[in-house]
Amino acid sequence: MPSLPIAEIDSTSVQRDALVFIVSDSLGETAELVTRAALSQFSGADVEVRRFPMVASANDIEDIIELATHQATLIVYTLILPEANRAMTLLTERYGIVAIDIMGPMMSGFVQVLRRPPRLQPGLIHKMDEAYFRRIECVEFAVKYDDAKDPRGFLHADAILVAVSRCSKTPVSMYLAHRCYKVANLPLVLDAPLPKEIFQVPPERLVGLRVNPEKLADIRQERVRTMGLRAGSKYADLGQILAELDYAESVFKRLGCPVVDVTHKAVEETAVRVLELIHRGDRNDEP
Repeated sequence: MPSLPIAEIDSTSVQRDALVFIVSDSLGETAELVTRAALSQFSGADVEVRRFPMVASANDIEDIIELATHQATLIVYTLILPEANRAMTLLTERYGIVAIDIMGPMMSGFVQVLRRPPRLQPGLIHKMDEAYFRRIECVEFAVKYDDAKDPRGFLHADAILVAVSRCSKTPVSMYLAHRCYKVANLPLVLDAPLPKEIFQVPPERLVGLRVNPEKLADIRQERVRTMGLRAGSKYADLGQILAELDYAESVFKRLGCPVVDVTHKAVEETAVRVLELIHRGDRNDEP
């Protein structure tokens, strides 16, 4: 059956620009990732994404198609099992529902090139292999050693990010953790001593993060509002921020580490640059 009983999800009281149904005979993560990447190009669109994992039969698909007929709906699916794939193709064509098969064309391409049939086993990508356990280990490492909770972790990290508050240290650490890198980070605070462990780390594993002061002030002001703190907090004061950034630059020089400017970078871009630096041992700062 679908991931949720129909009674819980077939409400049409809220009309959106469109619905997207993610349908998979596994978890549906691949299809949802592709869907959200494409959807990000349509700013302002009111679209709800619903995922239906572990769909294994034509009956399941009939129930989902019934839901899709109530409102403009795009179905994005990864159905490895031939029966389910055929049912989806037949029913979406019958009811005129727009549907995108994520895996089918890719598998057909490999069949032509490799000249062998696929295994047709759902969920193979999620098997608990060595890479999976490595990823989990790295995520746990990033959580444990976030914000220098235990500086001893610096000695075991693949990379240590050094920056003042709200410079994307944690998001970049977690992004790299999901790519199997052990990353810790050190928040720089005025008048707070640096942990001795940071000086025991080879400089090529350290990367500083800098940001435009006005940009940082905007980020912190939003943080202040979100946290319900009083307006005019010193945390978001531009003078305080300038002092912190000056201090950060002095620490970067003291550590001899390269620096990445994150002002106009997405988390992914910063992560790529960090990897370039630690792999090459590049000592050059970004302008």
